[in-house]
Amino acid sequence: MNTYRIYEDLRLTLGEEAAKSLAHTLGPMFEEASNAVTKAEFHELCAAIEARNAVVDAGFARLADAQSRTEAKVSELAEGQARLTDAQSRTEAKVSELAEGQARLADAQSRTEAKVSELAEGQARLTVAQSRTEAKVSDLAVALGSLTNTVERLSIRTDTVIGRTFELQFRDRLSSYLGRFLRRSKLLRNDEVLDAIESVLESEECDEVLRVDAIASGLVDGVPSHVVVEVSSTGDTDDVVRAERRAAILRKAGMAAIPVVACEAISRETALFAQARGVRVWCNGTMLGAAG
Repeated sequence: MNTYRIYEDLRLTLGEEAAKSLAHTLGPMFEEASNAVTKAEFHELCAAIEARNAVVDAGFARLADAQSRTEAKVSELAEGQARLTDAQSRTEAKVSELAEGQARLADAQSRTEAKVSELAEGQARLTVAQSRTEAKVSDLAVALGSLTNTVERLSIRTDTVIGRTFELQFRDRLSSYLGRFLRRSKLLRNDEVLDAIESVLESEECDEVLRVDAIASGLVDGVPSHVVVEVSSTGDTDDVVRAERRAAILRKAGMAAIPVVACEAISRETALFAQARGVRVWCNGTMLGAAG
């Protein structure tokens, strides 16, 4: 039996490497056995074969154990690879979710920026409108100011006209208006009165007499007197003070003079002020009470 025959017989069972090793060992032994003639040598050969088989069996056992450990390790590696693959899948899913979230955030950011742009444009339009409105309001304010000034001037002129008209009316109907207070009344010209008292008055005092609205003579409570009248559409404290001051000038010149304010309307406070200063008030046809 040659070495190649032994190898072929063992290769399918033991594998190529083990079969080669065993064939190289057994070939020479079978060669020697074929040439041996003694029984003792045959027994030694059989013992050697059995010992060699034991070594081979031990090798097979170690190979089987190593194969088991290798397969276990491969199984562990496969499980680790599976876990790694699963983790990779979860990571990729998470990355995908993050990418989607990022896309949604970018979209929301774009919409927000668009909205902010719209608001900015609206604010700009509002600012322009506000500027135009303020300019218009400014124009209206100027126009209103001009109108107010015009109205004030017209009001002053109107008051002046009304006051002057009332003054002329009062002078024209003085005896009728003051008939119960001043009997036998006579309206005097201011310059006539000035001629009589100018020699005893200062220049400023003479000017005051010329500015009196109306001076009349007559009897007050049966006593010859002069009334010094300040005429105004609405009586005020200035009228009261002027009537008092101008009547005092006539009294300084030796004339009996009574101050009177003639008006169409007067406040309660002004009427009380006049009463306290001894100035009589004729208001809209009625002579109000005088100081006691």
